[in-house]
Amino acid sequence: MATTGGAGHPLPYDTYREAIERETRRFAETVSGADPTSAVPDCPDWTLADLTRHVGSLQRWFSALLTRRVQEPPRSREVELGLPEHARDYAGWVMAQVPEVAAVLGDTDPDAEMWAWGEDQHARFWARRMLFETLVHRVDAERAVGRETDVDPALAADGVDEFLVNLPYAGLFAPGVTKLRGDGETVAFRCTDSGGPSGEEWRVRLDPDGFRLLPRPGADATPGPDAVAVRGQAADLLLLLYGRRSYQEPVFDVSGETAVLDRWFAHTAF
Repeated sequence: MATTGGAGHPLPYDTYREAIERETRRFAETVSGADPTSAVPDCPDWTLADLTRHVGSLQRWFSALLTRRVQEPPRSREVELGLPEHARDYAGWVMAQVPEVAAVLGDTDPDAEMWAWGEDQHARFWARRMLFETLVHRVDAERAVGRETDVDPALAADGVDEFLVNLPYAGLFAPGVTKLRGDGETVAFRCTDSGGPSGEEWRVRLDPDGFRLLPRPGADATPGPDAVAVRGQAADLLLLLYGRRSYQEPVFDVSGETAVLDRWFAHTAF
């Protein structure tokens, strides 16, 4: 499997297939029996019903894209949803999709070329994207109903990689990203619990014409100083990048110019 980010990323395709099923079941179990009108603090103006419909709809849309192996941007996102009449039945609707999604992913050649909005123009892009859409929203649902939440560190680190690799292409639906610029400053995100004794690191440079994820330096190379760096556990960094946490929380160790970090989050929120 080709890598788009750092060493070890993306993960093996079967890891995504299996994790999507686990995360979908966990999401459905979380919202099952909960008041569908409950607010979701991490998704302003959404209720649990809105969140559940979103997760189920996206999975069906991604599955349709994979089934058709689309070669160019689709003109419509409309697919047959089979959405229940009552919001209280949405959790069962999502759970019922699990075998269908698993069948589509199982029949998919991850190396098949197809259109994707991100960097990796292969079918595997959509499995990876489906996982992190589902995983982050599973966390949203658990937090909304007051449950303890956790994220596997290896998956979380891959989610950080997936987010940063694809962020330069996200202007299609997040126009603020296209205005993220600087004067050569670098922003570093460092995991403290994955990728070996010293953790994993991603460095993004902000230039006058845009931004880009920097390649990992060789074993003997020493990167230059960063304008700002954020250190934390992989799960916390993942939720930070998705706007579910604040870098001001004590779980993060921040050094450098926080104004650069403020600029980052002002343009990457979506």
